[in-house]
Amino acid sequence: MTTQSCVMIQKEWDIVAARQLGREIAKKIGVGTVDQARIATAVSEIARNIYLYAGKGKVCFDVIETIDQKGILITAEDSGPGIDDLSMAMEDGFSTSGGLGAGLPGVKRLMDEFDIKSEVGQGTQIKVIKWVR
Repeated sequence: MTTQSCVMIQKEWDIVAARQLGREIAKKIGVGTVDQARIATAVSEIARNIYLYAGKGKVCFDVIETIDQKGILITAEDSGPGIDDLSMAMEDGFSTSGGLGAGLPGVKRLMDEFDIKSEVGQGTQIKVIKWVR
């Protein structure tokens, strides 16, 4: 049984709340401090994208377990404009906001698993997993 915790992203401060919750849950399940920082960074990036591009959405956290692994599943969802060119958005250095462009490729590198679905006019869903080492 898993219990899901979500943070609604509507204002800039919600990015911080999501980041803190992600780190807290990761720590509780035994994720090391370096990976906690990776999770916090990835959550910040995903939540900031929701805030900047969709205006509002949510970031949810689930503790997941398989027979031999335990981890944190982070799901970010919004019903914003969507990403019209996913392959371009996944390229290093790509940024539509004038940011550093660590963006989605950075999130993918920080986490163990990464999945993104986006439909123009429908929104975006990102799922990432970090396993306890």
